[in-house]
Amino acid sequence: MKASAKSNRATATHMDRNAGSLAKSAQMSGTLRARKERVLIEFPGDLLKRADEAARKLDKNRSELIRTAVEQLLNEMETKRFERELAAAYSANAQMNLEIAEEFAHVDREGF
Repeated sequence: MKASAKSNRATATHMDRNAGSLAKSAQMSGTLRARKERVLIEFPGDLLKRADEAARKLDKNRSELIRTAVEQLLNEMETKRFERELAAAYSANAQMNLEIAEEFAHVDREGF
């Protein structure tokens, strides 16, 4: 094996090790960026114009604006779902909560 080939292989191995440890560090710290995929979407002309104007005002490009809007919508949907589940849990446990409150009502009446 020639010296340059051996050197290239050693360099590549070193780079692979560094890339692996960098990726692990990034994953642990939550900074690893998700792979982006290209999509094609259709907008009515007036909506696209409004989106482009908003992107300019926010100093973003069109893709950033759309990603931000989709992420915000998904977060809102998740929050609403969680709030519905929480309300259902409170309702399901309402009777038990009342019984516990009545059981310890005398403590509330006592002075601390």
